[in-house]
Amino acid sequence: MKSIYRAYSDLELTGLMAADDKAFAEVYDRYFGVIYAFVRKMLQDDDQAEDLTQEIFLSLYENRTSSGITSLRAYLYQSARYALIDHSRRQQSRYTYMAGLKDYIAKGEWSTDELVIQRDLERQIDRGIQNLPEKMRAIFELSRKHYLSNKEIAAALTLSEGTVRQQIHNAIVRLRASISCLVALLFMLSILWANKFLDRIL
Repeated sequence: MKSIYRAYSDLELTGLMAADDKAFAEVYDRYFGVIYAFVRKMLQDDDQAEDLTQEIFLSLYENRTSSGITSLRAYLYQSARYALIDHSRRQQSRYTYMAGLKDYIAKGEWSTDELVIQRDLERQIDRGIQNLPEKMRAIFELSRKHYLSNKEIAAALTLSEGTVRQQIHNAIVRLRASISCLVALLFMLSILWANKFLDRIL
C-alpha cells in the first residue's frame, strides 16, 4: 500500500518530519538514492558511499526539529558536500594515525591495556547487535558481517530495498546510542595513553 506522504511536496514533508517519523521515512525513500548516487560519483566506492549517505540522513533526522530547511533538495546536496569534505579530512587523519600506529606497534609499545580497551569496545558492539530487534539484526548482520548489498538482502528476505536501507539506518542509530557511554568511559580511562601516543604522531 502506497504511503499517503508520497503525494506531499518537499516543503510539506519538511514541516511534518519534525513530529512524524513516517514523513521522515518518505524523505528518506525519496532522496536516499539521489544523494547516494551523488556521493558514489565522488567517492567511487559503494560501501563508503552508502555509509556516508546513511550519516547524512542520520544528521538530518537528529536535527529535524531545528533545521530551518527551505529547500529539502538543496539542503541534502549541501549536507552531502560538507560530508564529503569531512570524509576527506578524516581519511587524511586516518592515514597519519595508521602510519604512527604502525611505528608505535613496531617499537613494542602497544600494551595489554590498549588491547583490553579495544576488545571491550568490540564486545559492547556485539552485545548491541544482539539486542537489536530480530528483523533489524538479521538485516544488519547480512550487510556488515556478510557484506551483502541492499539489493541482495532485499531479495533474500523478500523486502524492498527501501526497507533494508531504513532498517540499517535504524540499527546504526541504536548502536551508536548504546556504545556512546562506553566510548566516553574508555576515553577517560585511556587518556594518559592517548596523550602519550599523540605526542609521538603529531
